[in-house]
Amino acid sequence: MKIPYGESNFKKVITEGFVYIDKTAFIPMLEEVGSFLFLLRPRRFGKSLFLSMLEHYYDIAHKDEFDELFGKLHIGQNPTPLRNSYPVLTMDFSGIDTDGGYDAIFGLVNDKVDSALLDFLRRYGHPKSIQAEVLAMTSPAAKMERFMSVMSGQKLLLLIDEYDHFANSILADDLKLFQRIMGKGGFVRSFYEVLKTSTQRGTLDRLFITGVTPIMLDSMTSGFNIGQNLSLHEDFNEAIGFTKAETASLLQPLVSACKLDADALMADVTDWYNGYRFNDDASETIYNANMVLYFLKNFRLKDCSYPDPMLDDNIASDYGKILGMFSIGDRDTNFSVLDALISQGEVSAEQRRKFDFEKGFDRDDFISLLAYMGFVTLQRKTPFGEVFVIPNHVMRELYFQYFKVELERRNQMSISTQALRLAVEALAMRDDMQPLITEMTQALQLLSNRDAMNMDEKHIKVLLLTLLYQVPVYFIQSEREINRKYPDILLLERNPIVLPHQHLIELKYCKKGKSADKYVGWEAKTKEGIAQVQGYLQLPEIARLKNLSAWLLVTDGERVDVTNLTSQNS
Repeated sequence: MKIPYGESNFKKVITEGFVYIDKTAFIPMLEEVGSFLFLLRPRRFGKSLFLSMLEHYYDIAHKDEFDELFGKLHIGQNPTPLRNSYPVLTMDFSGIDTDGGYDAIFGLVNDKVDSALLDFLRRYGHPKSIQAEVLAMTSPAAKMERFMSVMSGQKLLLLIDEYDHFANSILADDLKLFQRIMGKGGFVRSFYEVLKTSTQRGTLDRLFITGVTPIMLDSMTSGFNIGQNLSLHEDFNEAIGFTKAETASLLQPLVSACKLDADALMADVTDWYNGYRFNDDASETIYNANMVLYFLKNFRLKDCSYPDPMLDDNIASDYGKILGMFSIGDRDTNFSVLDALISQGEVSAEQRRKFDFEKGFDRDDFISLLAYMGFVTLQRKTPFGEVFVIPNHVMRELYFQYFKVELERRNQMSISTQALRLAVEALAMRDDMQPLITEMTQALQLLSNRDAMNMDEKHIKVLLLTLLYQVPVYFIQSEREINRKYPDILLLERNPIVLPHQHLIELKYCKKGKSADKYVGWEAKTKEGIAQVQGYLQLPEIARLKNLSAWLLVTDGERVDVTNLTSQNS
């Protein structure tokens, strides 16, 4: 298979024989729902290819290529009357450096608008004199206003990709600058005011915009309030990204070539890349398209092994940058959300459709922002709000990596990544738990009273998981349900990394007593933990794990005792 990882040009994907998951059935649905549409999805989800597909379907310049491009697809057999009926203006606001301040950002956005308008005028054969008139305008709004004046009498389709890309970065760094650019009198709002006027005059007939978050929608309300946001609409849950059936079809050649267990392969890909739901009534969760394509592109057929790493560095970098948004609003509130997610597994909030930064930024705003970015996803609704969870293992790894940063910042401490690397190496290669216990004990001693005053077993486990996630060599499972039993931590082999030892870890927390007996109940907690671990080892699913070592850790928040209850299975 030719895997279109990183490819966002629809024509290239189709004509050069790349695998393409057909999303063209959504075209009639988009036409029926409205003319001015927003569809938001997390970064690296497949939005740009979807937009390129729309461009090639509607552009009059591609009319003669319709059969070649769409003949084998759903829409090729069921075209709508609007096919190849528009001059199409495309804009892409990604790649704008936001470090230079207001003037620099204004100039870069201006350049983006220049480039898009000039490309349009050249493609459709407009005179150089008109090109010069448009380019002579000094702001994005003025350029667009002059352009729409020239186009008066025609009907245009405008496609905007990554409409909020630069805005997300600005918001993470400087809320006041964000409000200056996006708010009343800002050049971005003025730009969208021109678009609204163009729709009223009939020149801008249809508009489709993609991005990640709706953070600009409220800022643009007075400038552009006629767009429909389809991002949380049940009918469009599967429009971008892959369904389970679509993912299975992509994995089938690997199953055939390598004689793999199809269910096991699907389970692994699901653990890593699935889990996104954008409407509670949606029939299924969605796989991140680019992550699945990365897996396929980098699967090693010569030895039938998974990619190493399982997450593309480019994607990790993108999400790492977005983690800067954890500093928006009250950082302690945001930290409490992060703590709840990784210790309890879920948080609840009323999901926002828009953000109004003039009114502040509260906990519901923060959780909603995480959902749009793909860091959490909707699991279910209750009468009191929506419940959100971490969607997959990729996001869980990123959370724990960031949680370490926040722990260090809040407690003015430093946890050595190199020491953790050596500790996990000792555990994985020599079945030696002691270096990890040393690192854990040191971290517990460094925690401030603020984070230690409510210490319990849950917090101990979060700390241990945080340490383990810094060295991504195991597939880490926390409280996985096995026959209605819940081992605290499983460290399992993850393809393609081969390690001589897997581990089961059970944690017990013993509160300090105020009597002369310093460790009240310590012996009882130890006996309880040993019994639990022995029970886990009798479970068939656990017994089948090869080279499994079982451990009991008992702690009071300072002292940590470890018991090896190893069961070696061949």
